[in-house]
This record gives sequence, C-alpha cells and structure tokens, in this order.
Amino acid sequence: MKTPLQITFRGFEHSEALETHIREKADKLETFFDPIMFCQVVVELPHQHKNQGNLFNVRLDIGVPGSEIVVNRDEHEDAYVALRDAFDAAKRQLEEYAQRLRREIKTHPQEYTGLVVRLFPEDGYGFIRRADGDELYFSFDNLVNTTLDQLNPGDEVKFIEEMAAEGPQAKRVSIGQHHIPL
Repeated sequence: MKTPLQITFRGFEHSEALETHIREKADKLETFFDPIMFCQVVVELPHQHKNQGNLFNVRLDIGVPGSEIVVNRDEHEDAYVALRDAFDAAKRQLEEYAQRLRREIKTHPQEYTGLVVRLFPEDGYGFIRRADGDELYFSFDNLVNTTLDQLNPGDEVKFIEEMAAEGPQAKRVSIGQHHIPL
C-alpha cells in the first residue's frame, strides 16, 4: 500500500495475523479509489464481560482529497468479521465518493417558491420574486402543468433556478399551493 497506514490495537494483545489481514484489506481500498491520502485503523476490545463474549469495535478514518471517510463498526465477537464489515462499508463510501467526483450521481436541482409579480402575456414572459426580494425572469415556455390563463400576479409558484447568459432565471415554473396577496 502506498498510502500511509496506521494500525492501533486497544484492549488486547497485538496480533501479527490480524495486522496482516488489515494491511491486505487496506491495499484493496486503493483499487476502489486511488488517491487515498491516509488510512487509520483502530481495533478495540473495550469491555471484557465475564458473562458475555468479547465484542470488538473497528474504526476506520480514511483521508481523501477534500474530505474524510469515517466508518465505525461496533460490537462483533469476531475481529475478522468486524473488520470485514468495516472495510465493506468503507469500500461503498469510497465508490460513492468517487462517483460524486466524476459527477455520475444524478443531483436534483433545488426547488424554490416565489410570487408572480409581473406578467407580459403579449411578449411571453414574466417575473417571479424570490423570498430574498430578488426578481427572476421566466418564459411562458417554462410553465409546467400550468397555463398562462391559470397564472396571475400574486400567485405562489414553484420553480428551479438556472444560470443563463443574462443571469439567474426561473425554469420549470408551476403554480404552488397558496395564493398570497402582494
């Protein structure tokens, strides 16, 4: 593994076999996401109960560019199973993080509400006032499940905001639930 790896055992004796197992698991993480900056693994046996088996906790801290992935897996009687579960969770998080970086996960635009303040039916556009007081242009071509006949000044509308050459504009405009007087 080219990534700096720190392994800590707490509450029980150091085990070469367990350390080797951890190093193998950590090496595999780099196949899912290469620019890992550091990896810290803590295997802990916090409580030793007489009536109950020993339960291992595993914590992984994985540094990636711009973020840190943390995995906690608590209380399993078998350290190897606890490690397997923790590294499987880390693998899933690393794959998801890599997808976000590559923009493969579809993100939905945020929906806003505002008030129709002016309509220009003959020209096919109008303006919506956001909660912060700024007004956004919208084209009647961007009406969704709404017709111009249904739209009046003072109507609450839902929309998404997109940047256009002229500045922010309202897109996918539809009538909201309430009528609010101006």
